Amino acid sequence: MIQHAALVMQSFMLDYDLAEMYGVETRVLNQAVKRNLSRFPFDFMFQLTPDEWKYMSSQIVMTYTLKRPKSALPYAFTEHGVVMLSSVLRSETAIQVNIAVTRAFVAVRQMIYDNSQLKRLSNLEEDFKELKSDLEEIFSDYNDINEDTRAQLDAINTTLAELQSKQKSTSRRPVGFIQPEE
Repeated sequence: MIQHAALVMQSFMLDYDLAEMYGVETRVLNQAVKRNLSRFPFDFMFQLTPDEWKYMSSQIVMTYTLKRPKSALPYAFTEHGVVMLSSVLRSETAIQVNIAVTRAFVAVRQMIYDNSQLKRLSNLEEDFKELKSDLEEIFSDYNDINEDTRAQLDAINTTLAELQSKQKSTSRRPVGFIQPEE
C-alpha cells in the first residue's frame, strides 16, 4: 500500500498546503524545488505514488480537487524538507521562518556552550532558570509560526530540565592549549 516504508511513521506535509502556508502558489513552490533538487534528498521530500495519493484522498473527508486541481501527483515534505523550503522560497513568510530557524539553531548551540560554563557555577539551578527565561523571551516572537516550533521549544525545555537533574561530579579534561599553572 505505502511504498515509502521508511517514512510511514514520519509526519509530512503536501506541497499545496506548504505553498499556502508560505504564501506562494503550488506551481512556484514546485519550481523552486526542481531548481534546487540537490537540497531535497529522499528523507526531505518525495513524490506520492498514484496508489498513495488515491489512498490518502480516500482517507480525507474534504476534497483535495479544490486545492489541487491538476493531475500531477503531489510532493510530500518531511520536517527537514519544510525547513529547507524556507531557504529556497522567496516569500516574506519563508524568509521569517528561515530567520527563526537560524536563530533557534544559534540559541541551542550557545545554550550547549553556556551549559559547560554554567556547571562551574555554585548556583546552577538559578542560572538554568535564567537561561530558560531568556530562551522563552527570545522565542516569544516566533511562537505563532507553527506547532513544530512549539514542540522544539518543549524539547529544549525538557533537555534543560534533564541537564539540571544530571549534575555530574566528574569533570572532563579541557580541550585545547592550556598554559601550565605557575
